[in-house]
Amino acid sequence: MYDIDATHDPKLKSWVAVANQAGCEFPIQNLPFGRFRPAGSQGGWRIGVAIGDQVLDLRAAGIVDTDDMNTLMAATPQQRQALRKRLSDGLREGSSEQGAWSKALAPQSACEYTVPCKVGDYTDFYTGIHHATTIGKLFRPDQPLMPNYKWVPIGYHGRASSIVVSGQDFKRPHGQTKAPDAAEPSFGPCKRLDYELELGFYVGAGNAMGQSVPMAEAEAHLFGVGLFNDWSARDIQAWEYQPLGPFLSKNFASTVSPWIVTMEALAPFRAPFVRAAGEPQPLPYLDSPGNRERGQLDITLEVLIQTAKMREAGAAPHRLTKGRVAEAAYWTAAQLVAHHTINGCNLQPGDLFGSGTLSGPTPDAAGSLMELTLGGKQAIELPNGEKRTFLEDGDTLILRGWCERDGAVRIGLGEAVGTVLR
Repeated sequence: MYDIDATHDPKLKSWVAVANQAGCEFPIQNLPFGRFRPAGSQGGWRIGVAIGDQVLDLRAAGIVDTDDMNTLMAATPQQRQALRKRLSDGLREGSSEQGAWSKALAPQSACEYTVPCKVGDYTDFYTGIHHATTIGKLFRPDQPLMPNYKWVPIGYHGRASSIVVSGQDFKRPHGQTKAPDAAEPSFGPCKRLDYELELGFYVGAGNAMGQSVPMAEAEAHLFGVGLFNDWSARDIQAWEYQPLGPFLSKNFASTVSPWIVTMEALAPFRAPFVRAAGEPQPLPYLDSPGNRERGQLDITLEVLIQTAKMREAGAAPHRLTKGRVAEAAYWTAAQLVAHHTINGCNLQPGDLFGSGTLSGPTPDAAGSLMELTLGGKQAIELPNGEKRTFLEDGDTLILRGWCERDGAVRIGLGEAVGTVLR
């Protein structure tokens, strides 16, 4: 577990003035990492840190000697904490670095971004118990959760090559579907396209093949967190997923936010991991005192939609749902690391875990249209009168996340934005 230190001091101010404004996503207490370059440039991707409305080029500032984000992620926790301290010291008011580092700043609005690291492997988990229960009721009213759900973190291996950064559009997927009353399947565009509100957990230092990571060390192998939208073709999924799970219904696109908020930055925003009375307690390899004391992340998430008609009319995006991770996730990030490696699976820097859809206990905190519309049976109405059961061409989905609590400065995760194309 990472501790609160001087870099989290609420009194800290930056010489980047915007970083000091109330509600800023990227104050000096945050310092998330990403990869960027000047918009329209054909140059290589650089490692940057977001501060206020600027991005600091770490190599240009002489802070690192590499443009390989995965190399940076492989550092030890002690090395990462030292880098965070250096960034904090150099960006604070009165720093002697201001003259040199100001030349390495670029406006975020003048930059373009890519996936924040090279993702070698991607595993999607199913930690959202309210999502799993609601979806399960649609298909198995008498047994919404399978017998293993509360004992083992469920997951499947996804497709890393189709993970895209926020702002990159994607085409509506095609595949086989089968209507309940049809004698055989048909082929065509997905008609039940959905989003999934998730967090992405990025692996830092890996582990050797055959060597499992115990719970006490699991968070040392996590670099940080970003927003993650696991777009889902529900009609294709319903036909293909048995017996081996999702395939074409998931591998066409997944959208991540440009910034990785580090585990160090999240230190003030932790919550206890508590199982309610009567719930199964984790097996010993998934349990630790530290995880019980503050294994959960206290992050608020929201989903907004902007249809093509809304954009044409100049209407702002409309919020669909808002919820909290600590109320949604049945398993913590540390438990995912421990379980993923318990059989000797070797993780590598940059590997990505999807949390699974993080839905709260009430409909206004649902993390997918599948839940909001009860499987497409109950359309939702938008402020302009449009109705949706699933996503239509031209729809833009926006995921946002932030952390705030008394005694700490609010930090943001940025946005994960994607638009469905025909």
